[in-house]
Amino acid sequence: MAGKRTLASIVGAGAAASLIVLVPKFEGMVLRGYKDPIGIVTACAGHTKTAILGRAYTLKECNELLDQDLAEHAAATMACIRVDTTPNERAAYTSATYNIGGPAWCRSSMVRLLNAGDHRGACEALLRYVYGGGRVLKGLVIRRQIERDLCVQGLPT
Repeated sequence: MAGKRTLASIVGAGAAASLIVLVPKFEGMVLRGYKDPIGIVTACAGHTKTAILGRAYTLKECNELLDQDLAEHAAATMACIRVDTTPNERAAYTSATYNIGGPAWCRSSMVRLLNAGDHRGACEALLRYVYGGGRVLKGLVIRRQIERDLCVQGLPT
């Protein structure tokens, strides 16, 4: 866990501001425990760690879980990056990590490309991560395109 470190202290204020808007947009904000499209018990804005199926959550609880989850996933994202990145890259990759998990992020082609210095290739690799439960999910296709577009903003052409 990220401990007492804040999201902004992990990824920077610009990336944190993007994430606070992006992740709930992608995940939705559901004030109860439910099963996601591949059957994972989820609550609030994609919270899975302690989600309870059918339990009601307040908006305050959901916002607190989102803050904790974003900081935890940002720390996992940054732990595997060995090169300097832009705030937009950090936001895009943390959003992806929020969805695929820290271990999957660290094993991904995105990290390999990024750490090899291929920033644009790493951003483009986001578009490959559109599967859930063995099938392409339209929501992930849309999410990855938005993450990719954010990721390449400000990169040299």
